[in-house]
Amino acid sequence: QVQLVESGGGSVQSGGSLRLSCAASGYTSSRYCMGWFRQAAGKEREGIASICSDSRTRYAASVKGRFTISQDNAKNTLYLQMNSLRPEDTAMYYCAATSAGGYYPIPPLYPYNYNTWGQGTQVTVSS
Repeated sequence: QVQLVESGGGSVQSGGSLRLSCAASGYTSSRYCMGWFRQAAGKEREGIASICSDSRTRYAASVKGRFTISQDNAKNTLYLQMNSLRPEDTAMYYCAATSAGGYYPIPPLYPYNYNTWGQGTQVTVSS
């Protein structure tokens, strides 16, 4: 059973940076995709970045050029480096994983593609 645990959230001022981590355990396949999502108060969950086991990445327009997704396979850890943060980036951030063994021609950004979720970590950006 795959388990995901996020960390690294916090409060920063506009223009600042944070790095989120997601520790994964229980994977039994080398083929998968992982993603970062966020959900602001009163809004739907939004996919912002994804990466598959072959290192293909995809970003939402809202974060492209500011956020970078990466993975350290030796540490079973997913990262999200967030630079040039804005107040509108304030949200609960979640990491998620697809079912093991599946192939996605394009790294997915829709929540329904993912079946394992972490508990979330809060990011607050003040102006």
